Amino acid sequence: MPERKKLLLRLDPAVYDAIAKWAADDLRSVNAQIEYALRLALKQAGREQKPRKEPRAEE
Repeated sequence: MPERKKLLLRLDPAVYDAIAKWAADDLRSVNAQIEYALRLALKQAGREQKPRKEPRAEE
């Protein structure tokens, strides 16, 4: 699996609180909830990326 990208994100405290509550309701971390919301937005905008296929290891 490729290494995940790191990103510094500044949020309005009210936005963070809303995401944190949503994450708790869905039993996710805030980080996982932000990724979920971004994926949902990408899908709704028709910009969803297809999963990359890992090259098969030569045997």
